[in-house]
Order: sequence, then structure tokens, then C-alpha cells
Amino acid sequence: MIESADGVSDLFFVVGKPPQVEVFGKLKAYPDDSPAAMLSPNKTEELSVFLMNGVERLHRDLATLGACDCSYAIPGFARFRVNIFKQNGNHAIVMRKLNSAIPTMEKLGLQPVFSEIIKEKNGIIFVTGATGSGKTTTLAAMLNELNQTQEFHIVTLEDPIEFMHPHAKATFSQRELGRDFSEFAQGLRSALRQAPKVILVGEIRDRETMEIALTAAETGHVVYSTLHTINAGQSINRILGMFTKDEEQQVRERLADTLRYIVSQRLISKVGGGRIMINEILGSNLRTRETLLLGESDGKTFADIIEASNPYGWQTFDQALIDAFSKGLITEETARIFATSKSKVSHGLDAAKKILRPEDNAIPSGFKLMSHGG
Repeated sequence: MIESADGVSDLFFVVGKPPQVEVFGKLKAYPDDSPAAMLSPNKTEELSVFLMNGVERLHRDLATLGACDCSYAIPGFARFRVNIFKQNGNHAIVMRKLNSAIPTMEKLGLQPVFSEIIKEKNGIIFVTGATGSGKTTTLAAMLNELNQTQEFHIVTLEDPIEFMHPHAKATFSQRELGRDFSEFAQGLRSALRQAPKVILVGEIRDRETMEIALTAAETGHVVYSTLHTINAGQSINRILGMFTKDEEQQVRERLADTLRYIVSQRLISKVGGGRIMINEILGSNLRTRETLLLGESDGKTFADIIEASNPYGWQTFDQALIDAFSKGLITEETARIFATSKSKVSHGLDAAKKILRPEDNAIPSGFKLMSHGG
């Protein structure tokens, strides 16, 4: 299935359909749609049991929560992050193919501001986005850069471990949920006693983990983590939503002190096939901290702050879309579909087209300009 096409990212096993592969965001049957290829309830259940490999915790999670997460490897070929879940009373499986090659910031084409982001010595850095938007890949590239340049201890808490970092200048301790620790809050609490300079928390899912992450950031650690949010404002609201209303102001103050960057990203269709990562980047300055403390208001939104700080390498999604169109990486239609502010993007696209195709704005030959009095 993996070798059936370039760009296979996921394998799907759902009753009533043949096995499917996702190629650049689109599902394709494997090997075909014939009745013989259709998956039966027994077949998906057998495959689920095989992948859970007798681990009691996984069977318990599937029975009580309706889903469980694990990893699976074909030695020397591929590793997978696996989600087994119940749908319509039957077992179903999605297997995400993990890249074995450690990505670099250069290869991913990350902007120069990422070199500034990884210089932070304390605080929290979030990489956010929907499932499958490449958050883990971006973080792996940032940690890889630190690994090549810094002599310190990096502790990661992951579910599951996706990229196996070799020891280079840094020393890596990579811990997997369910195998090396039982829950993120407990793993993060232990990490504080393991003398790390950098801690990666695969995902902050609850109040307790966020509380410990803030404490870690306040006590001289750099914490990298992810959230399933699509922009800076939503990320802040998600964090505040983990706490009670009475705690909100204190959490705002802690975030104002510790938040360093929020990078939100999406993968969108690229000209010529494949996908490109488009991101929004918010850093910390006086205006960011003030808005964290007081909340967004007219003229003081995170989007306004990012736009004003574009010279520092920060950008909104809309600015990134216009830039990608200007470089011929995405179509005008794609830019308009993914725009946050349709009017701003339309205006930016029109301006970009004038620069790209100035001849379109020239006066057609055979016409003369005439004054109103002529």
C-alpha cells in the first residue's frame, strides 16, 4: 500500500470499503473497488487485534473509550502511528505513515524567523493546527537544529514517538505514552527532575498538563508543544478554556510572561501537485503581552499585531497566502478559498498581479487618453 503511489500519508481500513491510501490529501482504493477487496467486520477486527499485540491498556481503552492509539513498525521499511476505533459497531483503523528521515528547517523551507524561535532560553512555544497539518514535522526540524548546535538535555513526551533523534551535540531522552509514562501530566512532572533545557510535550490535552507546562516555562525551561487550534486567538482561548473563570486573569498573566511564539499551520494544494505548508506566526512583544492580559478588542486583535510586526518575520495566514501566490506556489483560487479575510486577500492578490503582470495594466494600443473637456 505504501509503495502504490508517491505521497502516501495514511492507510484506512473501514468495513464496507476496500483498504484505502491517502495520497496528497485524497483517498484512493487499494488495490481496487471490486467486491472481493471490500473489508468485512471480521477482517478489520483481526487486523485490530494484531496491531494491539496483546497490550492490555489498548484493549481497555478501545472497550471503554471507543478508541486507542499505538504504534507499529515494519523493521527497515516504515513506522506508523495507529488509531483503532469503533464505528457503527465495527472496528476501523487509520495508520499514519511516519517519516524516518529527520527533517531539517532548510528542507522544510521554514522562514528565517524559525532560527530566532529556537534561540529562546525559556518560555512556551506552540505549534498548532489540525490533525495532519505537519505540526510534529515542524517541531522535529526545530529540535534537530538544536541537536546539531546545542550541548544540552532534550526530553520529549510523545504519543507515539514519531521521529527517532540520534544523539548529536544534544542528548535526547524520548519517552512514549503508555510505554515509558502513563499520562502527559505525570511524564511532564518527572521531566522537571531530569535536568532538561528543552521539553517537548507532544500535545497538551488538559488543565493539569498545561499547569505544569506553565510552571516549567516559568522555571527556566523551554517547552515546545502542540494544540489542535487554527490560529493564535483560538489557541489562547483554548488555553483559557482549560481553567475556571476565577483563574482566567492569573492564567493571562502567566501567559503574558511565558508565551514566546504561536506558529499555526495548514497544508494546502500546491501548483503542480503535492501540498505546501502555509503558516501564521505570532511572537511576543509589548502589544502581544498587553492583549494577552486584557483580551482582544477593536484594533487590538492578534491578527492586527501580527500584521504590524511583519518586518520581524511574523505573518498572518492571509499574508502567507498572498506571498505564496506571488511566488507561483498556489493558485489565486486556492488563496481565496483559504483566506481568513476575503477582502484583504482579494486586495493583496490584485496588488500582486499588478507586480507580476504589469502589461495587464497597460493602456490597450489604439486607445488614447482624453481629458473630460476633449
